[in-house]
Amino acid sequence: MSKTIDSRIPEGPVAEKWTNYKAHQKLVNPKNKRKLDIIVVGTGLAGASAAASLGEMGFHVLNFCIQDSPRRAHSIAAQGGINAAKNYQNDGDSVYRLFYDTVKGGDYRAREANVYRLAEVSNSIIDQCVAQGVPFAREYGGMLANRSFGGAQVSRTFYAKGQTGQQLLLGAYSALSCQVNAGTVKLYTRYEMLDLVIIDGRARGIIARNLVTGELERFAAHAVVIATGGYGNTYFLSTNAMGCNCSAAIACYRKGAYFANPSYVQIHPTCIPVHGDKQSKLTLMSESLRNDGRIWVPKKLEDAKALQAGTKKGSDIPEEDRDYYLERRYPAFGNLVPRDVASRAAKERCDKGFGVNNTGLAVFLDFSEAIRDFGKDTIAARYGNLFDMYEEITDVSPYNEPMQIFPAIHYTMGGIWVDYELMTSIKGLFAIGECNFSDHGANRLGAIHHPELSGRPDYRASLQYLAA
Repeated sequence: MSKTIDSRIPEGPVAEKWTNYKAHQKLVNPKNKRKLDIIVVGTGLAGASAAASLGEMGFHVLNFCIQDSPRRAHSIAAQGGINAAKNYQNDGDSVYRLFYDTVKGGDYRAREANVYRLAEVSNSIIDQCVAQGVPFAREYGGMLANRSFGGAQVSRTFYAKGQTGQQLLLGAYSALSCQVNAGTVKLYTRYEMLDLVIIDGRARGIIARNLVTGELERFAAHAVVIATGGYGNTYFLSTNAMGCNCSAAIACYRKGAYFANPSYVQIHPTCIPVHGDKQSKLTLMSESLRNDGRIWVPKKLEDAKALQAGTKKGSDIPEEDRDYYLERRYPAFGNLVPRDVASRAAKERCDKGFGVNNTGLAVFLDFSEAIRDFGKDTIAARYGNLFDMYEEITDVSPYNEPMQIFPAIHYTMGGIWVDYELMTSIKGLFAIGECNFSDHGANRLGAIHHPELSGRPDYRASLQYLAA
């Protein structure tokens, strides 16, 4: 017998759905919260922020992670930034524009009601991060700085050089540690979730392996929250962005949790190209580099062949012989076109023979103009650690020569199906952050703020009705 999928999206205009939902949902009073146990699997930006929030609200939380410390969650690898519609740059940004850019950037595959809700809470998320001590970049006068990102025509990205994910994770970890110390959260490190316990059709616990002793242990709760990141497909060469405990999502799927958009895959345009046949993975460079870098290939095929043969370097090609093809084709966005557009355009140029490395599968990302206009110190302050990482891998300094980049398989954007309340098709089982399908595909392609950080202001309300 087939099951009916009900997303339970509230009635009314999209801009009013979340407000109306919060005003009419069932609540749990403070005294009753202390009687309820909640399991949260995962300690990345989604899991840590949700566990800390629920613990602060009074619930008793059991928080599991497969690593030896929550600080080793894969959220640490996020580089570029986190978006919010604060309009600090006075360039016309708004909650609606953030919502629109996200829906469009996600190829219209995201649930609009959830995306608008993300746009609404984006400003509060930035305030939360600042309160937790995240060292966002600041302007000379002390205001938080913003930079542009692919797929948007406004500057709405808040960042900490090229290590934003690491700094955000440290902020979430500090909030989690506070609740661990307070006794509302009990942390289980080096545990791998293997199975979901369902009693009378409702998620009531998990079975996990203690990775130190090898023993299987059972844990019971009134609700289970999965925050284990994207599930991931396997490819011969990719950026291997899935650092998650994929067994948790698969365990939920095997117990009846639906999946959605499982074949939806992102191709990221700024990856270090393949450099040999002994390579096991590809290394991603932050898309934030396109904010100041200009992408080009030679206009002449003979120059491209010389670059492929190694008889010329990028700096040897004069300005008049460079084809800044994104600026030529898409003048409104230039180098900040959406990721899928930039990826297709790079592949087209290389397929025509204009690739610039020994495989012919690379284009240049050039910072010479930005260094000339703003100075080396300014560019180093924005991207220094990314430049260092690139030089360590390629032995080429981006301060002296253009970077070489090429599109790569980066992320599988499907995930566990959830309704508007982030509950899966199994009652009492919730999927948050990038392990659910509802909006993180849009997040990845639209360069919109991380949905996994919605934990504190957003889930504070949406998980209220757990035992109502």
